[in-house]
Amino acid sequence: MGDTVNDRQILRVGVVGAGHISGAYLGTFLRLENLRVTAIADMDPARAAAAAKEVPGARALTPDELYAAEDVDLVLNLTIPAAHAEVAHAAISAGKHVYGEKPLAATAAEARALLEAADRAGVRVGCAPDTVLGTGVQTARTVLDSGEIGTPVSATAFMLSPGHEGWHPAPEFYYQRGGGPLLDMGPYYLTALVTLLGPVRRVVGMSATPRATRIIGSGPRAGTEFPVEVATHVTGVLEHEGGALSTLIMSFDAWAGLVPRTHIEVHGTGGSLSLPDPNGFDGEVQLFRAEAKEWEPVPERGGYPGASRGFGVADLARALADGGPHRADGQLAYHVLDVMESLLAAAGSGESVTVASTCERPAAVPAGARPEEQ
Repeated sequence: MGDTVNDRQILRVGVVGAGHISGAYLGTFLRLENLRVTAIADMDPARAAAAAKEVPGARALTPDELYAAEDVDLVLNLTIPAAHAEVAHAAISAGKHVYGEKPLAATAAEARALLEAADRAGVRVGCAPDTVLGTGVQTARTVLDSGEIGTPVSATAFMLSPGHEGWHPAPEFYYQRGGGPLLDMGPYYLTALVTLLGPVRRVVGMSATPRATRIIGSGPRAGTEFPVEVATHVTGVLEHEGGALSTLIMSFDAWAGLVPRTHIEVHGTGGSLSLPDPNGFDGEVQLFRAEAKEWEPVPERGGYPGASRGFGVADLARALADGGPHRADGQLAYHVLDVMESLLAAAGSGESVTVASTCERPAAVPAGARPEEQ
């Protein structure tokens, strides 16, 4: 850890990757008292310089300079998925903690090697999504943990979209190795399902790639055609260690729908639970009790209020200060990646696949908590 201000230890963060998502993290860090961004790096020096100008006290560096910087305790890895493992290993080799955008690496094998390297170096690994730390999923978790819907039996989770090329000016990486709807959006849904129902032990699935090419729909390259290298529609059934079965649908091939296109529901022996979009931090949770025969809103019962992207980094900083575990940790992210990879393998083979990894359910976030104060 770095400096101490008002008896609070400050984690000094160096950001690698100043692309689209970096603005969300940097905006969050400005209001979290246990984090301070000291350096920003990007393959495009001008982009790093522009981002650094928006953050008081931050300076633009090359990636190698950032890894070596003495005033960087943690490297925030916001590069494209194909570069996640390379950047993380460079940071770990320099003795830095790492927190990355999802997925943790392009493959489960790369993710496992990354965690092993971090363990040898004595540094921590965290990974998005941290949306599960917000009031939406955490409120739902309190309902499940209190037994209000009985024993969980099943869940449904789906994300239906026509794809990112309609709005993103450079969408190719979403359709290359490490991309696709499952690896891109699946972590939000699977991390929520594991947080709610525990780790997954077995999967079955099917997948499709109905279009071999896509066309960029906006920006200076609008009209450019590019190849699709991954499955763009994936559906599967997940068997959790506790016995619940989750049905997952992730698609870049759905133009519209009359039902919510981003949703999770959990059904138990005594009722059902409806969650907001797991790509967000808050939103209304609704409960259907068998005896009440109607849906009712659930007041906020848990989670970091007002959370946004980057709260997982602050939670890691809190854990470093008090010596406890952090919630959006590398083992959870590795398990989620392993589940996704196993699901794609099951889709390819037509057989069920046993998930080799497991993880602990992260600790619940108490109602009204702040990561700086726990």
